[in-house]
Amino acid sequence: MGEGQTRDGRVLLERDESRGIARLTLDNPARRNAYDPAMRAQLAAHLDDLADDDTIKVVILRGSDDVFSTGADMGNAYAWYGAGTNPDDNAARSRRPSQRRRLTVDRRSFDFYHQFLGYPKVTVAEVNGYALGGGFELALMADISVIGATTRIGMPATRFLGPALGSLHMFFHRLGPVTARRLLLTGDIIPAADLAHLGIFTEVVDDDAVTARAEHWARKAAKMPADGITIAKEAFRLVEQLQAYQGEETTSYLIHAYGTNLRFEDDEFNFVKTRAQHGTKKAFQLRDAHFDITDEPLFTSPNGREPTFGAPAG
Repeated sequence: MGEGQTRDGRVLLERDESRGIARLTLDNPARRNAYDPAMRAQLAAHLDDLADDDTIKVVILRGSDDVFSTGADMGNAYAWYGAGTNPDDNAARSRRPSQRRRLTVDRRSFDFYHQFLGYPKVTVAEVNGYALGGGFELALMADISVIGATTRIGMPATRFLGPALGSLHMFFHRLGPVTARRLLLTGDIIPAADLAHLGIFTEVVDDDAVTARAEHWARKAAKMPADGITIAKEAFRLVEQLQAYQGEETTSYLIHAYGTNLRFEDDEFNFVKTRAQHGTKKAFQLRDAHFDITDEPLFTSPNGREPTFGAPAG
């Protein structure tokens, strides 16, 4: 798929107009294809252009160096709410944004995901390596997702931003309430193979087969009539809005803005504070250490034995 290749910053666009397929590659390998506001804006601009291109029926979304995406770049969390995106800008890093600023920015941020959910072309996610945070959301939102069995998936940012994170309606609809709660309330990162039996992804395959299978599905979908695809996508969107996503476009950014403005107790992990003291890399290490637990009994009787519950009185 080398025809019509263009590069714009950290997003690579390739077009194969003879087949009606385009491919977008997140190209920030030094950050495991995490994206900041500018990079996400580049991705959105490419998607908008492709949506208006009648020669394109299918868009493949992937990441460079066999890593899909680790989501929003948390190396500079508050810069999402400020004017700058420079991790060395101490003012942007330390300033707590007002709630009005949070709501304005979060509404704009979630608009990107809403547009991807209702995108008028077939979207195929080619997922390898890591799909975390916003990367995990994009993999779930795609019409067709092919994912490597060892790909690590999850929402680890819930461990320091709270479980009310991301497109909650989408998580409950696509993952189911049990799996959604499990991932959001623990922040666990798990291999995709662990969820293969749930049918969440179109295919869970060997890692080295992901690209070939994603292109297979893209070619198959591109055989459909273009207008039929667009009409179907609008119908799918209407059905999901009526059955699963009612109120989502407001709820998602409201809950995110309010729910991530947390007060941390002394024994709770505060990522922003820890990052300011030790740097981003060390903060992630300390986060993982904080959430590492040993499977030992919570409760023991005075004689050191595990308690017996439900025993008759006396």
